[in-house]
Amino acid sequence: MNRATVTEQIVETKIQKGMKWADVADELDASKEWVTTACLGQMTLSADQAQKIADIFDLPRAAVAILQTPPTRGLSEPAMASDPLIHRLREIVTVYGPTIKELIHEEFGDGIMSAIDFRLTLNRREDPRGDRVELVLSGKYLPYPGA
Repeated sequence: MNRATVTEQIVETKIQKGMKWADVADELDASKEWVTTACLGQMTLSADQAQKIADIFDLPRAAVAILQTPPTRGLSEPAMASDPLIHRLREIVTVYGPTIKELIHEEFGDGIMSAIDFRLTLNRREDPRGDRVELVLSGKYLPYPGA
């Protein structure tokens, strides 16, 4: 058993039980965005969180330890790289990344937005022209040393 197998079992069980990530997040008293990321194998869970996930998704005992180990982060499957939604997100960063960088430097100075001290919020916004996906990325500003 490895992290990919655990992730696969979580997703399969979620589908079979007709669960929503928000419901799982409520059980862990955490955001749906963080819990989804963790269940998809991109975050390390505490012992208590790992046990709750194992209980929710009927995972074997070995999965609890795996969920507590630091993952290899990033896209793990070549198929994910060609997924249209992920491709659009990459396109957004490609097009708007230089603008975001320029405006962060103008507002804060020479530094970066943390991806470790980071929050993601996803909301659905009704719009007469078609519902909107609202993504809020919130990362701590970290100045470069000497900046």
